[in-house]
Amino acid sequence: MALGEGGDHGAALPLIADQAKHAAAGGIVRSGSMWTAAAHVITAVIGSGVLSLAWSIAQLGWVAGPAAMLVFAAVTALQSTLFADCYRSPDPEHGPHRNRTYAKAVDRNLGSNSSWVCMLLQHTALFGYGIAYTITASISCRAILKANCYHEHGHDAHCDYDGNYYMLIFGGVQLLLSFIPDFHDMAWLSVVAAAMSFSYAFIGLGLGLARTIANGTIKGSITGVRMRTPMQKVWRVSQAIGDIAFAYPYSLILLEIQDTLKSPPAENKTMKRASMISILVTTFFYLCCGCLGYAAFGSDAPGNLLTGFGLYGPYWLIDFANACIILHLLGGYQVYSQPIFQFAERLLAERFPDSGFVNGGSYTVRFACLRACRVNPLRVCLRTLYVASTTAVAVALPYFNEVLALLGALSFWPLAIYFPVEMYFIQRNVRRWSARWVVLQTFSVVCLLVSAFALVGSIEGLISKKLG
Repeated sequence: MALGEGGDHGAALPLIADQAKHAAAGGIVRSGSMWTAAAHVITAVIGSGVLSLAWSIAQLGWVAGPAAMLVFAAVTALQSTLFADCYRSPDPEHGPHRNRTYAKAVDRNLGSNSSWVCMLLQHTALFGYGIAYTITASISCRAILKANCYHEHGHDAHCDYDGNYYMLIFGGVQLLLSFIPDFHDMAWLSVVAAAMSFSYAFIGLGLGLARTIANGTIKGSITGVRMRTPMQKVWRVSQAIGDIAFAYPYSLILLEIQDTLKSPPAENKTMKRASMISILVTTFFYLCCGCLGYAAFGSDAPGNLLTGFGLYGPYWLIDFANACIILHLLGGYQVYSQPIFQFAERLLAERFPDSGFVNGGSYTVRFACLRACRVNPLRVCLRTLYVASTTAVAVALPYFNEVLALLGALSFWPLAIYFPVEMYFIQRNVRRWSARWVVLQTFSVVCLLVSAFALVGSIEGLISKKLG
C-alpha cells in the first residue's frame, strides 16, 4: 500500500521488503514467482474482514449470502486481471516504464489530477483501516475478559467491560510502534501479524464447525435475519454488502506485489495466475468461516465471529484466538499507516526544505526488545497526531460492522473498479464504444450503484448506532 511516487528508479521501495533486494548497481533484484505472489495476496487479504462474514451472511440468508460472496470473488478476479496490465507502460508486457505504486500508475495513465484524487481516496481508506483495527482490538480485549468471566461466574453473570480503555491502550502501543522508520524495518512485525491472521481465522472456522455439530442442526433461514420493517432489512442488507466488499479487494497492494515478480514470463501473466489462485483459496476460506458461523449461531450470529463463542468452551482457545487478533492488528495497523507517514514526511520535506523542524537532525531512540531507530521532531509530532486521531475517532464511533461497511463502500468502486478499468482502456488501447468498452463501462456503473447502496446503508447504520 505504498503511496509514494516510486518511479522507475525512484527512492520509494516496494511494500514487500523481503523481495526488494538491492543489487550492486543500486537496482532491485526481483525474484518473486506465482506462488510467492499468491502467498502475499492471501496473507494480506485474510484479515479482520473475515470476522464479520458470518454476520453478513446472517443478514442476507442462505441463498443471497454465499451468492454475494461468490459475486464479489468474481468481481475481484476481473478487477485484478485488468489491474495487472497496468504495471508496465505503455505496453502491458514489454513497456519500459514500471508503475510500482497505484498512484504512479494513475499519474502515468490518467494524469496528475486523477493521481491526487486517487491518493486522497487511498489515504482516507488507510486512515479508516487504522480506526477499524483500533475498534477490533478493543472488541478482542473485551472478548477475552468476557470469556474468562463466564468461565468463572457462569453464563448468567454480568460481564460487561468498557471498550474505550482498551482503545487507549492499543493507541499507546501503536504510538511506540510508529517510531519504526519504514516498511524495511518492520519485516519481523509483518511476519508475526501474518502468522496470527491465519491462526485466528483457522480457529474461527474450527469453532464454527464444532458448534454446528454440537447443536445437531444447521441454523439460519433462506431470507436471513427478520427485521421489523422492510426498510430496516434494506439497511442491514446494504451493511452486509459493505462488509463483504471490505473483505475482498486488494487493489491497494496489487502493483506492489507485482513489482516483486521476476520475468520472463511477463509480470502481468504471472500476476493474473497468482490472483486466480489466491482468490480461489480466499473464497473457499471465507465461505467456510461465514457459512459455518451462520450455521452455528443462525440469526444471532455476532458481528465479530470470535466474540460469539465467549459463552462456550474451550475458553483457553477463545482467549488464544482473540490474543492472535490483537497481535495481528498491532502489525496490520502499522502496515496501513506507514504509507501515510512516509507520504506526509516526504511532502513536508519538499515544501519546507529550509525548515530545521522538518529537516533537522535525528536522534537515536531505544525501546526495550526493539531495535534502535532514529527519529526527528517532525516524525514524533506527525505520528503522534495520527495515532491520536485514529484513536479518538474509534472511541467516538466504536461500531465494528458499520465501520467496516463504510470502509468497504468508500473504497470498493473508485479504487477497485473505476481507476483499474480506465487505466486498462489506455494500456490495451481499447477503442471508445467498442464492445469491450461498453461491457466494462456497464460493469463499472453497476459496481458504482452497489458501492453507493452499501455507502448509504453504512452511514444510516452509524447514525442509528450513535443516536440509539
